[in-house]
Amino acid sequence: MKYDEAINFIQNRLRFGTKLGLEATAELLRRLGDPHKKLKFIHVAGTNGKGSTSAFIANILMANGFRTGMYISPYIHSFTERIQVNGNQISKDDLAKHTEKVMNVIDETLRPTEFEVVTAIGFLHFLHQKCDYVVLEVGLGGRFDATNVIPAPEACVITSLSIDHTELLGDTIEKIAFEKSGIIKAGTKAAVYPDNPPQAIAVIKNVAKNNNVPVTVADKSAIKILHTGIDKNVFMYKNKQYKISMLGKHQIYNAVTAIEAVGLIGVTEKIEEGLRNTNFGGRFEIVKNNPTVIIDGAHNYSGVISLQAALTTYFPNKRIIIVMGMLKDKEYEKCVAVISKVAHTFIATEPENPRALPAQELLEIAQKQTQNVVVEKNRQKAVDLANSLAKKDDVICICGSLYLIGGLNY
Repeated sequence: MKYDEAINFIQNRLRFGTKLGLEATAELLRRLGDPHKKLKFIHVAGTNGKGSTSAFIANILMANGFRTGMYISPYIHSFTERIQVNGNQISKDDLAKHTEKVMNVIDETLRPTEFEVVTAIGFLHFLHQKCDYVVLEVGLGGRFDATNVIPAPEACVITSLSIDHTELLGDTIEKIAFEKSGIIKAGTKAAVYPDNPPQAIAVIKNVAKNNNVPVTVADKSAIKILHTGIDKNVFMYKNKQYKISMLGKHQIYNAVTAIEAVGLIGVTEKIEEGLRNTNFGGRFEIVKNNPTVIIDGAHNYSGVISLQAALTTYFPNKRIIIVMGMLKDKEYEKCVAVISKVAHTFIATEPENPRALPAQELLEIAQKQTQNVVVEKNRQKAVDLANSLAKKDDVICICGSLYLIGGLNY
């Protein structure tokens, strides 16, 4: 099997949609020799910040000499971003090899989804690469996510929680916290993001108590921000100083969550080095200057609030052009209401995804919130339009979905 054939096979599994449940994944992995039972995991669930927190944890582990796998989704530029070992993406040859193994055990009695197939490929690769730890990001929810087929992880992490995927996870923060807390199993330890709603923390602690699992909530009061700028964030946490290149206050919260997570497995050295070395694409990432072009995968209400706060903090007196495209199963009206507050010009576009909200609908919503609204369905043409409108000192922010921001010419 060649790489292109592997990608075609994987993407053809998209027709089976999203299915929450562990049975198909467990059976698929059984047929592959249960690779997940031979690995050590740090399992990461949450609404926002899963990828960034996973990257912080992985880089700390690498700084300490551990061979570290990282499993994330979705990707921005290349499919191979989803499966990494020591910061190196899975090779095209390895992806093809492991995909062929998976394909060979699938028959009419087993119809795994795209995510279930990719999860199995990831486990095969991490085992083949002899990883000491795998930082495993949940795809959707937690309790019935395909990744939750693993035995009790060495540690589990709950990142920032907010309302999202209500049709699958519930329509209250308590219900969502319960689903995310499904990764908390007897025999593990849990670390939790410091700025979650109290009612969510209560649910997490209750689930943990029922499983006799100790919980560490990162201490917001122990954070002292020393510097925040477009070059770096510098902060103190529990009287130790750290520097990160990831921007926004929420990234400081993600970093301290990672500090607590690695502490649960006894890692206390080279944390500053690991955090300092962490870069993660598409999270308030500056990809161009003059004008400043920022890409951000904020795709739900909580994420857009963090994005708007970062734009206000770092570019208080700048003219900001927003290029936005969203998926139709998100709270797009609330998101537009937040981001339009900083928009001098709002360009409505749409991601290349079957679930994309039509650009015309986004235009009509934005027109209720702000002036200077235009529509350009093609996302590259929308970015080109923004560049044609921008002056050298302006800021262009491309946001609304990770499916929007990848593969563009900025």
